[in-house]
Amino acid sequence: MRTIRNIFALLVAVFVFSSVDTSAQSFSDRGSQSVKSIEQQVFKKINGLPYYGVFDHIAFEVQPGNRVILYGKVNSLGTRKDAERTVKRIPGVQSVENRITDLPPSPFDNQIRRAIVRNYVNSAGLYPYINGPHPSVRIIVENGHVSLEGYVSRRTTANLMGILANQAFGVFSVKNNLVVEGGRDR
Repeated sequence: MRTIRNIFALLVAVFVFSSVDTSAQSFSDRGSQSVKSIEQQVFKKINGLPYYGVFDHIAFEVQPGNRVILYGKVNSLGTRKDAERTVKRIPGVQSVENRITDLPPSPFDNQIRRAIVRNYVNSAGLYPYINGPHPSVRIIVENGHVSLEGYVSRRTTANLMGILANQAFGVFSVKNNLVVEGGRDR
């Protein structure tokens, strides 16, 4: 009788420990889904900012503990603080570190921005990348230095955008950070 009780106790212990392991695993799965959910919400909220345009670029990182780090450069006044306030209101976000910098106001840089947009509009097929409420390409101009951020469909498009940006009067340098979607390299 004692042996049956010991075997039964052993089976109960094995069952309890296996269910604890399973519940711990499902808890960790929920944590990773939570991070993905927060990333999706942050992306959606940033793109929905009222003055977030083609001359602004905000990137983010969600760290363990649901801590969000925002970084990038913005030309639109108030966008830096709006991004921080909006992300803080997302359920599940514990803290926000705002590393976004405001670009200095400059008529010289504004001329460069207009010239680059004009070059893109006059080139066949590039206008859709900078048009609309959520353009896939962002043009950052700081003290005559241009940085292209975002996504394009082909490597040739990224190269053309870099060349046309470099042709704008007053540009000192162009850093082409455009990423080809889908890994196609044509």
